[in-house]
Amino acid sequence: MSPKKGILTLSRFMFEQEREFPEATGEFSGLLSDMALAAKVVARSVNKAGLIEVLGFTGDENIFGEEVKKLDIIAFETFIRALDHGGHLCVMASEESDGLIKIPSYHEKGKYVLLFDPLDGSSNIDVNVSIGTIFSMFRRISPDGNDGTLEDCLQPGYKQVGAGYILYGSSTMFVYSTGTGVHGFTFDPSIGEFLLSNEDLKIPERGNMFSMNTGYVNRWSQGIRKYYEYVTTLDAKTKRPYSLRYIGSLVADFHRSLLYGGVFLYPPDAKSPKGKLRLMYEANPLAFLVEQAGGAASDGHTPILQKQPEEIHERTPLYIGSKDEVKLIEEFIQGKR
Repeated sequence: MSPKKGILTLSRFMFEQEREFPEATGEFSGLLSDMALAAKVVARSVNKAGLIEVLGFTGDENIFGEEVKKLDIIAFETFIRALDHGGHLCVMASEESDGLIKIPSYHEKGKYVLLFDPLDGSSNIDVNVSIGTIFSMFRRISPDGNDGTLEDCLQPGYKQVGAGYILYGSSTMFVYSTGTGVHGFTFDPSIGEFLLSNEDLKIPERGNMFSMNTGYVNRWSQGIRKYYEYVTTLDAKTKRPYSLRYIGSLVADFHRSLLYGGVFLYPPDAKSPKGKLRLMYEANPLAFLVEQAGGAASDGHTPILQKQPEEIHERTPLYIGSKDEVKLIEEFIQGKR
């Protein structure tokens, strides 16, 4: 942070960015402010896990047959309550919801669409490992004033107008982009504000760290197995072997790669031939961020942001991180190595 700028809160930073665009109405900043408020509420619940009854399972399953954690529901309901009445959104969709989340009829319908994963990495909640919220924003394509539609949600990632994540770890961070770089804010609980801590983040073009669940090696395709063999083989000239760093929480693994370089991999396998991560709630927003930071995201053949979604809960393989590392993975997958 430049000393000339002093202390910058998230709201002040957004205001100063808006001043550079005379056509800005403040509506988008209002939406991000609502997101930040919800993040503070969820962070409070996460930080009290173990002290209040928010750990463990609810006994229910989500639409994918996965057990639902109590904090999943708290986060899901918190974001809806913080965002459905501000007049900024026309529709929402979430990993935790079967269909679209409509804006109540008695509230104004806005011009933006929000897709979000309320609590990514929730399997790590009970063991105090970093987890996060991921969000993606589009401008509606349906007529203004009406309810948002499925078509509003099923837009390719390159049409995102904003994306980001909130990391709940040793500190709470709000990282986002509106297409003018990636900026990170750290929550200071003593004053209740997100303060600018990482301005205009850039991911290194290369990195010698990789992040993947190697327990699934026997389920992978030949190309991914060859890549794994390559990065774990000793070769001083190419700085191999790479270091394996895997938390098992997408937001945390991605955040580390964004800061230090490297690559996160979640390939398809015999059990999940289409991949496991969700295109709309996880891959698209993180791909938007990493490209803004100078990195890349691919499904092995196509850039993530170029994929045309066909359904709201579509899954995809994901290779994301430093540009040169993603290109290397593509070469192995495509049989060029």
